[in-house]
Amino acid sequence: MSLYNLQKFLYELNRDEAFQQKCREDIAGCLEGYELTDEEAAAIKDGDIGLLYVLGVNGQILMHYAAFLGIEWFDYLDLMRKGIEKHGPVRAGVYAMTGGGDAFTVEDPKR
Repeated sequence: MSLYNLQKFLYELNRDEAFQQKCREDIAGCLEGYELTDEEAAAIKDGDIGLLYVLGVNGQILMHYAAFLGIEWFDYLDLMRKGIEKHGPVRAGVYAMTGGGDAFTVEDPKR
């Protein structure tokens, strides 16, 4: 249920300019209306895209949050990769990793 609340918060933030402004002024106060774990709330407060991804936040929702934070697209993708390196495989949601976080494809080493 917590992932639902986490994504609901981000969804509302992504869609409501007044809520965005309120969050810029008092993110902790905005989070109070949502049932989140301490880890989830900290990830939002810290803007930790990698942890939010590992926690299972949908990429479509997460990319808008990254834009809200001023994070460029390629940096956003890199932060998700680094999140897996730091926090382990994606734990929940549609991106949950069943292979322990190992890639099944070979990435271009120039990236």
